[in-house]
Amino acid sequence: MGKFTYDSSITVDFDDRVLAHIQLVIGAKLRRGESFYFSWRDDPFVGGGRSTVWVHPGISLAFKYFGSKAPTLNRDWVEALSLSANSASGLQIVTEPGQRTP
Repeated sequence: MGKFTYDSSITVDFDDRVLAHIQLVIGAKLRRGESFYFSWRDDPFVGGGRSTVWVHPGISLAFKYFGSKAPTLNRDWVEALSLSANSASGLQIVTEPGQRTP
């Protein structure tokens, strides 16, 4: 499990493969100077529910991977995540195209 850290105060665990895809989408939006919401489902271990943060170019973000090898990226998934990030509700983790819904 990798870790996404927001503003040095919120740290969330994501699978390395998921983290690599969201890093690419978040990075693209921030390079364009775009702010947006990012929401995810919280692990039941920390109480379940959902969390949302406002991602802005001035906020510190960190992506820490568990594995040493970069995961293979799925362009269709990057596109689906980008469409989500560009919506009014912001970036949400969507099922990878070609994968079954859990």
